[in-house]
Amino acid sequence: MAGTGAAAAGLALSGAAAPATAADTEGEPGGSVAVLGGGVAGLTAAHELAERGFAVTVYERRALGGKARSMDVPDSARGARRPLPGEHGFRFIPGIYHNLPDTMRRIPFPGNANGVWDNLVAPPEMMFARTGREDIRLPLPWPGHQPAQLDLDDVRRALTAVLDTAVNLPLTETAYFVNRILVFLTSCDERRDDQWERTPWWNFTRAGQMSKDYQRILAVGVTRNIVATKAEEASTRTVATLLEAFAFNALGRGADGPLDRILDAPTNEAWIDPWEKHLRSLGVEFRIGWTVRELAYGDGRITKAVVEDPDGVRRDVTADHYVQAMPVEHARATWGARLKAADPQLAACDLLETDWMTGIQFYLTERPDLLDGHLNCIDSPWSLTAIAQARHWPDRDFPAEYGDGVAVDCLSVDISEWDRPGILYGKTAKQCTREEVAKEVWAQLKAALNDTGRAPLKDSTLHTWFLDPGVDGLGTPNPTNVDQLLIHPTGTFHHRPSARTAIPNLYLAGDYVAVPIDLATMEGANTSARLAVNALLDRTGSAAARCTVRALHREPALELLKRHDRTRYRLGLRNALDLG
Repeated sequence: MAGTGAAAAGLALSGAAAPATAADTEGEPGGSVAVLGGGVAGLTAAHELAERGFAVTVYERRALGGKARSMDVPDSARGARRPLPGEHGFRFIPGIYHNLPDTMRRIPFPGNANGVWDNLVAPPEMMFARTGREDIRLPLPWPGHQPAQLDLDDVRRALTAVLDTAVNLPLTETAYFVNRILVFLTSCDERRDDQWERTPWWNFTRAGQMSKDYQRILAVGVTRNIVATKAEEASTRTVATLLEAFAFNALGRGADGPLDRILDAPTNEAWIDPWEKHLRSLGVEFRIGWTVRELAYGDGRITKAVVEDPDGVRRDVTADHYVQAMPVEHARATWGARLKAADPQLAACDLLETDWMTGIQFYLTERPDLLDGHLNCIDSPWSLTAIAQARHWPDRDFPAEYGDGVAVDCLSVDISEWDRPGILYGKTAKQCTREEVAKEVWAQLKAALNDTGRAPLKDSTLHTWFLDPGVDGLGTPNPTNVDQLLIHPTGTFHHRPSARTAIPNLYLAGDYVAVPIDLATMEGANTSARLAVNALLDRTGSAAARCTVRALHREPALELLKRHDRTRYRLGLRNALDLG
């Protein structure tokens, strides 16, 4: 099938094109598909469609992989080395994911029996880094994990952190939080979709009446720092579903692997580049630098996609089917009034909200004495999370392979809060210049990590930094971010569209589409693409096998309690364990 995609998609290189004909798709049993967007959702859709005999062309405005990709730091390479690796944000592929790992197993990688899935490694620990107090360092036990090496001072610090937290987190608060989790675990789906979807996590946990530790660790720590959603606004359904999944993952129930997994090399090297190579071998065509501007609608169908090529020339793309795999803020800009009127769920997407969650990397001349895993700076004004990456890339000699040979590690940091004043300049991240953002983040990291007698971050070791280029205009009245993140305030669940639309040749894929995992994740993007392909197969009457779609684990032992709660919910009663 190699070389058939461009013709099959009906691309007009010199102007408007006619719709694809039977001749265009001869030998392609599924017909032609234009996949609009080359992130995780788009590449997944292309993968599943190509395996089923469709002629696929992917149109991507910037670079394959979308927000999941790694990228070269400009002008950072010296000699025969590659540029320093930058990224929108660090990768996190927990064991609660099932559909994305399935795709990764089907992407060949030299020497790996399980494809790029074998490039996943599991950090053995994580940490809540607190300012002015001992950090809470937690092991992530899993079969085969090697425990972290500890010395006497590590033991002292761990005991100090536990006792300090126990004193400042009253037993009554701990018991109450446990009760809230049990209430959710035993809540039926109807109560989750209605009552808990309408209840902010802050209210559900009564965080406003609790201690600072309760608020920072149990309310804010699992919302703003992880999914860039404010605890005061985040849907309890979304947050508690995530906690439920991680709890069962930790117990080894329904898990694909350990709680925390990352890639053993920069993302493109370990995953995206092999994926592109494999898709090309399946006949997928790629158009990089092509931006979708409009989906034209007429006679009840998508008649063409209007795209802008790398030279800025507008062209028409026609295909039998269209899978729109773009972030919601970009996808809805291509939908006209007639198209949204034809399917009200498209119009409802205007109610979905996005926020900023963007990465910055610090390149260091010494490896910092940090933990072997992710750290969450729960007291940082900008809700920082981070990981030192070089120790997780065992087959990469960082100074020998990247940059100028002086930088030996990359501390990758996610900034989740962009509208709160920092500690250096008293300005929000959006109000700061790029240089001020870098200095502010570095200062907040040091405040969280260099505060109890240990100083793992030294100014003298800071080589350079790299802030995601998707952010522009910082320090001006109108900063922009082309790579925003879907957030989950109350009610969001009911505005998310299905992969199948009312338009017979249009399907949606992306982390905003309604999927079993109610969170903007790579797993959600992958799952939505599978659902979009299945909808296409169903609508066309294809005999091809449907994509497997695995939901989050449902614990059988809780099903009876959920059925009991369903009866109480329908009678207007609260959950039997709900103490209010």
